[in-house]
Amino acid sequence: MNILIVDGNDKIASDKYRKLGMDTQYEVYSKILKKLSNNTLNTIIVHPAINDNFIPEGINLDDFDGIAWTGSVLNIYDSSPSINRQIELAKILINKKNYIFGSCWGLQVLVTAAGGKIRKNPNGLEAVIAKNITLNESGINHPMYYGKHKNFDSFCWHYDDTEYLPDNTTVLSSNAKSEVQSISLVNKNSKIWAVQYHPEFDPLWISGLMSQREKILLEHKIFKNKNEFDLYKNFFSNKKIDINKKNILNINDNLVNESLHSKELLNWINFMKNSN
Repeated sequence: MNILIVDGNDKIASDKYRKLGMDTQYEVYSKILKKLSNNTLNTIIVHPAINDNFIPEGINLDDFDGIAWTGSVLNIYDSSPSINRQIELAKILINKKNYIFGSCWGLQVLVTAAGGKIRKNPNGLEAVIAKNITLNESGINHPMYYGKHKNFDSFCWHYDDTEYLPDNTTVLSSNAKSEVQSISLVNKNSKIWAVQYHPEFDPLWISGLMSQREKILLEHKIFKNKNEFDLYKNFFSNKKIDINKKNILNINDNLVNESLHSKELLNWINFMKNSN
């Protein structure tokens, strides 16, 4: 299968990840999709936030079995050229026959393109861990969540959330921070799954993000103090899980078990395979 990955970030944001030795968000997405599919996927990455001519020569938007839309540091209501290009691309893609998955910013672009509205979250920044996400009845029965626990935590980082949704949208999960943590949207021939959190992130990558944004996390009281911040960052940066620290920090398996935290993406891949 051929998957188009739409990178939501501009070059400056991606360069900051690289300077810390981290993968960019589009590299994170490409790697996890290939891993979950046992390397049966081919990925092409486009960067509409960077320039106008973002479609590689010889590539047609009809060439893909699925579209994955990454996160981003952008805010949809800023309405810059980098943002507007993505909205226009999303409008084209959701009006074709496509299977689309969006994470965080991806959800926000797709919701906007389909006629919904994104706002600054009145509940404030939700960062590092989106806690106690709960599937509703629609979520429990949706193929995105086959094998997923009804209540789970996931990695996240977002200042914004959904003010209102487009027609033909079903909310699948919520938590105290965001009533819309995931959706299923049907637009003409497109089937769109999108989440406000990040099933593509893993503990090691999130520890790098914490290092990059330590000041923000402490200012917003995401962690009580520097000591608590360090405890979580050090836990996530350690490839070998310390069970004692896991229990002390109340970390659940949905964060540290890859087969659980990436379940939505595996289900999306399988859904595409079974639908073709």
